[in-house]
Amino acid sequence: MVNPVLDLFVSQQKASYDEALKMWQRVFSLPRVAEQARENQVCQTPHEVVYELGALRLLRYHRDTPATYAEPVLVCYALVNRPYILDIQPPRSVIKRFLDRGFEVYLIDWGIATVSDRSLTLSDYTRGHLKGVSDFLLEHAGTRKYNLLGYCMGGTISTLFTATYPAPVKNLILMAAPIDFSGEDGLLQVWTDEKYFDVDALLDAFGNCPAPFLQHAFQMMRPVQNYYSKYTGFFDKMHDDKFVDNFFAMEKWTNDNIPVAGETFREFVKNLYQRNQLVKGEFSFGLGEPAVDLKKITCPLLLLAAKGDHLVPPSQTMGILPYVGSKDTKSMEIDAGHVGLAVSSKAHKQFWPEATKWVADRSTVVKS
Repeated sequence: MVNPVLDLFVSQQKASYDEALKMWQRVFSLPRVAEQARENQVCQTPHEVVYELGALRLLRYHRDTPATYAEPVLVCYALVNRPYILDIQPPRSVIKRFLDRGFEVYLIDWGIATVSDRSLTLSDYTRGHLKGVSDFLLEHAGTRKYNLLGYCMGGTISTLFTATYPAPVKNLILMAAPIDFSGEDGLLQVWTDEKYFDVDALLDAFGNCPAPFLQHAFQMMRPVQNYYSKYTGFFDKMHDDKFVDNFFAMEKWTNDNIPVAGETFREFVKNLYQRNQLVKGEFSFGLGEPAVDLKKITCPLLLLAAKGDHLVPPSQTMGILPYVGSKDTKSMEIDAGHVGLAVSSKAHKQFWPEATKWVADRSTVVKS
């Protein structure tokens, strides 16, 4: 005979037992979790520094076999955070996806902006630093062209570069790159509105845009997740070695913010976020300089975006299409966030294999 009261009692006792078991699992996991935090490693793909200019370093990743394609991939990351998010761990490494596809891969590490860098402009980064890397790469790799991948702010710089120096770029890949700042799809577009944000006052006070300011601004875009949910989720799964390893790798990167050169940050906010000069054909590198013409970008163009991107909504990246001269274009979106586009297991199962194949199909196969 069924006894509802007894069944309820047994169910409650089992739930209490299961929760107590989980609690003890967490307690006994603490020494191991602490060890994982100390030993956690990122950027594990073997590489060497082949070029340096001030704080800038150009990394070349090692291959076990000769490259399949003549044109290497040059990765241009943002000036915010560190670039190892693209090689965070072997199973979630964009760098490895390109290596596995058969490319030589180089990556720009911009280094950390110092007080003496406060006057560096977008022209310095685009026509100075990136142009220097480009010239070196062509000679070092023994090629006339390369594939240029720009992520986030690095995608904006890559766009400016390709419009200014189109010749060496075989294929342009823009990954969550802010280009068209019309509309109010993203919270940053609202926060940087000149009615609310006095960028001149910030930079007059600090010189460069401070790293803590940037980090807290990004975290406040999703405060519940960043200040509460991720820690309760960690507590619930701290017995899972793989989850803990991934958690500490992401925490290391998330807290590794770096300052942005003052004048570059001022230009980015005023001329792009507030005035949307690039797609309007009004952006120039200085007084008396011609405007950057996006129509000069005629190479194949691949646009990669994340539907849940709270930093760079897909519309900011896809908005470049009406303004470029490229005829061969492709847009790809994934149900992920700004960082998930680079590191989520979902992205590495299908999204990145398709993206790297697109680049490979438009690259030159090396004759054996």
